[in-house]
This record gives sequence, C-alpha cells and structure tokens, in this order.
Amino acid sequence: MERIYAHITGVQGYVPDFVLSNDILEKLVDTSDDWILSRTGISERRILRTKGLGTSDMAAAAVKELLKKTDTDPSQIDMLICATVTPDMVFPATANVICHKTGIKNVPGFDLGAACSGFLYALTVATKFIECGQFNKIIVVGADKMSSIMDYEDRATCVLFGDGAGAVLLEPGEEQVGVMDSILKSDGEGVKHLHQKAGGSVKPPSRRTVSRKEHFVYQEGRAVYKYAVQNMADVSAEIMEKHGLSGADVDWLVPHQANKRIIDATAKRMELEPEKVMLNIHKFGNTTAATIPLCLWEYENKLKKGDNLILASFGGGFTWGAIYLKWAYEPVV
Repeated sequence: MERIYAHITGVQGYVPDFVLSNDILEKLVDTSDDWILSRTGISERRILRTKGLGTSDMAAAAVKELLKKTDTDPSQIDMLICATVTPDMVFPATANVICHKTGIKNVPGFDLGAACSGFLYALTVATKFIECGQFNKIIVVGADKMSSIMDYEDRATCVLFGDGAGAVLLEPGEEQVGVMDSILKSDGEGVKHLHQKAGGSVKPPSRRTVSRKEHFVYQEGRAVYKYAVQNMADVSAEIMEKHGLSGADVDWLVPHQANKRIIDATAKRMELEPEKVMLNIHKFGNTTAATIPLCLWEYENKLKKGDNLILASFGGGFTWGAIYLKWAYEPVV
C-alpha cells in the first residue's frame, strides 16, 4: 500500500489593523526604538483592540478566507484543530467557536496548547489523522491574542508580542510532498522561566491575583533566550541530519518569530543564507502559535512545489520541535 502524505493545499493569515509601533511603546514604558530593535528585531506589532473580540474572531477570519481561496465548502471539512494559549474562554474550546463562526458543523474540533510550538504540535497531530486515512480535509489554526495577557507596564515583555492568526488546509495524497517528518520535544523544567502565574486550577482568579498582575505573561528573558537558542537550532539540525539534508538542500527555514537573534543562530547552525529564512518579526512581533502559519502565508507566492522547508519553534513549557515539509503546490499568482 502506498504511503499517504499530508499535503498543505492552502494557507491564509489574518492580522488586526491597529499597528503598535515602537514609537508608541516609547510613550507607554521606559524603552526606545533602538533598544527594542537591537535586541529583538521588532519594529511594530498588530493588536486586536475592538472590544468583545478575541482569538476566535481572528482565526475565523483566516479560516473563512482559506475556505474561499481553496474553493472548499465548510461541509467538506472533517476536523479543525486550534493551537492557542489565549482561548476565548476556558471552555468550550476555541476550535468549537471557530467552527460555529465559519459554518463548519458536526466535526471534531479541539484546542491544543503547546505555547509557541503549538502550531507544529497541531500540524503533527492533524498529519497522523490524514496519514491513517481517517480524514480527508483538516484545518489547522494557530492563533493568539497575546495583548489580552500582556502587562503594558512591563517593558521586558510587552515589546515582544502581537496578535494574529494563520490557518492551513491539509489533504491526503500519494505524491511524496507534504509533511515528511516531525520531531517534537518538551521539558517541564522550563515552566519556572515562562508561564502565566494565575488563572488555572492551582491559582484560580481572585482579587489578589488580579491586583498582583498574575494573569499576565511572566518571562525570565535571559533563561528563555539561552534555552531557545540552543534547542531550536539543535532540533532543526537533528531533523536535517535524520533525512540527510545539508544547508544547500533546504530551500526555506520557517522559524518561530520570537527574537531575530534566535532565528539567526538557528539559520547559522543549519548553514543557511539569510535569503532562505522567512521573516516577519519586524512587523508582527511574536504572535505565539500564529507566527509560522503567518510566515507561510506571507511567503506563499515564493514557494515552489517540492521546496524543502524546515519549520522550527521553541515555546514556554518548555516545548520545541521541527517539521520537515515538502511544499505541495506551485506559487499562487
């Protein structure tokens, strides 16, 4: 029996209209454009400011456009997975809300939380459902409204994050393109360095947790940077070695957009030229689970069928991973 491959047959992104520039942040916290840009590579980020809108609204916008551009009826979708750490609410799953807003009914829908590595984890899970022949069309969404858990008086974190969503359509095929392999890893030792202190079952919301700002992102930047530089580069090199790929064989690195220096270190380890690295951190910042699909969306018209892509990420938890992907269709004109 021929192997079934999970092909990405479409990609779409969404970012809010409001641009939070470094110049604006200079007026909010003790920082500067030079300080932010030199340490992170970020010039601006998008923020969902409209009251009453959340992660599902950005994701639904991306999914609706994805269905339209791939000429797919909502009734044809067999499953939807949403990678996010900023769900609309604790329950139900944001995936269920996305399905409702996009006309997708009576299918499995669930959220997956693996922080910044969430999209890679979700794509790997969806791939297995395609490969075993159970489903034919699966949408994988990475979406986060990071502004909802950001302390805009904390200059160490608020300069890093933005809001956005990206989605891909996965379909089966026998042609040897699509998701070829993945390596996913985690280490709970990293919890202490990057987490949200309150809001879960260990420390439920209270007046005290709110007053102490424990519902915002807590990050020890130096420790996270150290782990991220090593592990994102290591796992990218590992999957290349596993498949006998050299830097010359890789057409694109699609890295999680957390920090330009981390991305540069990963590309250097892979022996890749800068022009082979997808970048949008300068204008979107770190959109957590959305960074990788947003890159694919922005670079879609540059991708050629058969291109070798390495998708790599590192996130809180810690979680990290890499996917070896062969692009499945010709550039969109």
